Amino acid sequence: MMSSGKLGEILPEDEASWKDRLFLTIDIDWAHDEVLSDTIDLVDQAGVYATWFVTHDTPGLERLRANPRYELGIHPNFNWLLAGDARQGADAREVVARLQAIVPEARCVRSHSMAQSTGLLQVFADAGLTHDANHFIPAAAGIPLKPWRLWNGMVRIPYDWEDDVTCAYEEMAMAAPGVAETGRMGGLHVFDFHPIHVFLNTESLDRYERTRPFHRNPGELIKYRFDGYGTRNRLLELLELAGKL
Repeated sequence: MMSSGKLGEILPEDEASWKDRLFLTIDIDWAHDEVLSDTIDLVDQAGVYATWFVTHDTPGLERLRANPRYELGIHPNFNWLLAGDARQGADAREVVARLQAIVPEARCVRSHSMAQSTGLLQVFADAGLTHDANHFIPAAAGIPLKPWRLWNGMVRIPYDWEDDVTCAYEEMAMAAPGVAETGRMGGLHVFDFHPIHVFLNTESLDRYERTRPFHRNPGELIKYRFDGYGTRNRLLELLELAGKL
């Protein structure tokens, strides 16, 4: 039976800390509190371990902190800065520092849009972050994954499944292994979900884009939840695969 774990506990030199294990990660992406709580409810009920990448302060963080199976990481958004907009910080260090003020215990980082560079990796290390999860290698590539150490001492953890990427693959009629198929491949497997897609049960990015006006209105948004097989079903499959449901 598969087991789950937290990214911050992975040590490349200790295979038992990552090999043949499932790692659930959630990028909360500024989700409305009710949308976030919906995903927390599902993961709580399953009793699995998870790493939550935080974008903003919300009462939901205290609920996450109260669960010893969870860890909080940061999900900095450098997109504004790259566009010449300093609304989230005048430089990369300030963007990171603002999030660390909200989540001072964070050891893990995944940038919004997976923004990365050698310079950013050094900013992360200088800020005391120990685990970077910015490298996406889709399971469809058939490349066995394993963590490794970077030159600055950080642990890099590649991930191989993401909810919105799976939707994009399917829209292009390209093969995209499901969560069960991915999880049974052996080796390291890191899955990335977003509460908005879980709430909507997103099956296509068009549904996500069409509902943008309601993303801050859960009462209206729920009317657009897909009633077929979508992201919510995939999360439930992963939770079952972890042997906790």
